[in-house]
Amino acid sequence: MVTGARALFLEHGYPATTIASIARRAGVSPDTVYKAFGSKIALLKEVLDVVVGGDDEDVALLDRPGPQAVRQETDQRRQLAMFAAGMTEQLERFRPMDDVLRSAATVDREAAALRDDMQLRQRRDAMRAVVAWIASNGPLREGLSEEDAAAVVWTLTSSEVHLMLRESWGWPPEQYTVWLRDTLTASLLAAAT
Repeated sequence: MVTGARALFLEHGYPATTIASIARRAGVSPDTVYKAFGSKIALLKEVLDVVVGGDDEDVALLDRPGPQAVRQETDQRRQLAMFAAGMTEQLERFRPMDDVLRSAATVDREAAALRDDMQLRQRRDAMRAVVAWIASNGPLREGLSEEDAAAVVWTLTSSEVHLMLRESWGWPPEQYTVWLRDTLTASLLAAAT
């Protein structure tokens, strides 16, 4: 159901996608969808959870192997390179669905609350954690607090910036990854000597 719902949300948007159409795509009754998820917004949240994590495993994002490898790396520049590569992969999966969520948020109060939670709480907390991992291996650029560094990382890794560079400007993923790595490094760390 989750895969079919994702496809329908991407094809038709959140408001036009109905539980009945999701049920038809999955070959089940609408009651089955309601029993499994409770509501369309709960199903959207499940779709987003799968897209963010890349699978349906019940493992917190920062506890997954990629982020944990970033955490264990002791070289700050290498950490940022690994983080940029991981963020590119995640944004390639997530950003199209975030476009759906952003659009849904304009007409649905629950979708707006979900997007706010994902962007203003979950992503901010994750970026604070990543910056703390980087700062544990050496100083940040002079005068840059961890909180300000987290704000920079949160902004540079946003769906909006990804959309502008990948879709509007037409960069391939590899160019986006290099830009993100270099921009994060220049923004967070002192120049290499």
